[in-house]
Amino acid sequence: MSKRKPIMDWEAIKAEVHRRRMTLTELAVRSGLHPSILRKVKTMTHYAGQDVLAAFIDQKPENLWPDRYPKKSSGILDTAKWPPLESQNSNASTDMQVAA
Repeated sequence: MSKRKPIMDWEAIKAEVHRRRMTLTELAVRSGLHPSILRKVKTMTHYAGQDVLAAFIDQKPENLWPDRYPKKSSGILDTAKWPPLESQNSNASTDMQVAA
């Protein structure tokens, strides 16, 4: 599997934000995020922050951080394919009647 390269490196992303007369902190605050979250996007996956930053510089987050997409899904199983197991507690009243 070949890895896709991002179209911009971190320094280019920051430079583009600054060219548009904005800072990462100010952009985060105006977007309703924690002030430091966009500075952490470089090393930490934060999908909301990545979306805000990419939209501001007219890019797609998938192009800036290709190794983080597609988003990882949860480990929840499909209940139609694998129905939930019957609880042991559901048989507790039956066991009590048999024991009496």
